[in-house]
Amino acid sequence: MNEPQRVYDADFRVNPETGVPERAPSRTASRVRRFLGPLLVLIGILAKIKWIVIPLQFLKGLPFLAPTLTALVSIGAYALAFGWQFGIGLVAMIFIHEMGHVAVLRRYGIRASAPIFIPFLGAIIGMRQLPRDAVMEAYVGLGGPVLGSIGAFAALGIYFVDGHPIWLALAYIGILLNLFNLLPLLPLDGGRVVGAVSQWMWGLGVVGLIAFMIFRPTPILILILVFAAMEFIQVFRRRRINPEYYQVPVRQRATIAAVYFGLVVILGLSMHELNLVMQGLRVI
Repeated sequence: MNEPQRVYDADFRVNPETGVPERAPSRTASRVRRFLGPLLVLIGILAKIKWIVIPLQFLKGLPFLAPTLTALVSIGAYALAFGWQFGIGLVAMIFIHEMGHVAVLRRYGIRASAPIFIPFLGAIIGMRQLPRDAVMEAYVGLGGPVLGSIGAFAALGIYFVDGHPIWLALAYIGILLNLFNLLPLLPLDGGRVVGAVSQWMWGLGVVGLIAFMIFRPTPILILILVFAAMEFIQVFRRRRINPEYYQVPVRQRATIAAVYFGLVVILGLSMHELNLVMQGLRVI
């Protein structure tokens, strides 16, 4: 006698070994995993590497050709590893981030090049002169994560409307990259901010991060907290060497501190919530 046919919801399947219905792997999860899996290994090197600027100097005489060619090369490299959709999206995320730096530099009247892309290392920009003080350095440093975060949240918004997993993958990586860049460590963007924040504001921000992590623990915030505590000591040693460079009005110190720590909290909270979404989809 044939066994009665078992019918379950499409989201479930019967385990052939145990005969117990289990939740079937999500197609969305599988597609997102294809984009995210190996890329997370590369997060640690997606930062500006100064020594690469030297062999690329000749490209900066080609203001349109160099960014375009290097962008296409990067798209091709990422496409080979993760697919063409993700390759285009990742280069777009990096471009938005770098243009945040360029926009602030140009607002200060400093000529800056469009981003020159380096596959699996991110991108670099060229500028005519170095920041003249800690305030300018901090604002230039924050420009990238601010605009980059807007791009990441735009991708997340499109995902909620469209539902295609590529947008979720891009939002996740965009938020992670911008949060990583806020590590208070040179040459990352967060390292550019430290010198413009006063000692007590920096200490207050560290205490706030500790309180935040109690309720919303996120691994990358632990890294930020550790390096923030280390920089708490180092930055004041640097200030003794060049006190004029680090002279910052109180109002600007407060503004820079509020933007920095506010961005860290917003991205950290988003990272925490997206981790829950990914776990729900069985992506991570």
